Amino acid sequence: MSTKKTGQSFEAKFDRIGNYAVEAFHYLALFIIGCMIAWSAVHTTIEIFTQKQYATIDDILLLFIYLELGAMVGIYFKTNHMPVRFLIYIAITALTRLLISVIQHDHKADVGLLVISGAILILAVAIFIVRYASWHYPSIIKEKNSTKPQRLNPEDDELA
Repeated sequence: MSTKKTGQSFEAKFDRIGNYAVEAFHYLALFIIGCMIAWSAVHTTIEIFTQKQYATIDDILLLFIYLELGAMVGIYFKTNHMPVRFLIYIAITALTRLLISVIQHDHKADVGLLVISGAILILAVAIFIVRYASWHYPSIIKEKNSTKPQRLNPEDDELA
């Protein structure tokens, strides 16, 4: 009986150590990703100010992508919840950047523009579906430092 109890206590200790290690890895990885996002945004901004006379729409949309990535990392730090909508926002911004770039450089309409526009429309519909589902079927999460479950409000992770 005592051997079984000792084995269970070792298992519980190893589980706790494993959980701490995984959480530490998540924080370290998120910190590194956040630093890389900030570094890239600063590098792009310096490049715009030093090498160009003005910021193009491509540059501005790239900075918006960095902003969304940073917000996504920040939300994950606070809630341990990855907002899928932010990934879709980033994809829409990237496709919009591509669309504007193609139009500025080629100056002609073709099927590729229609495909990119269709992809943007599909992603916009996906955001609508995700928001509808999260509003009508909310997730129940626990705050990091609390055992009290709370409703995950889809409006909480918006950038206002």
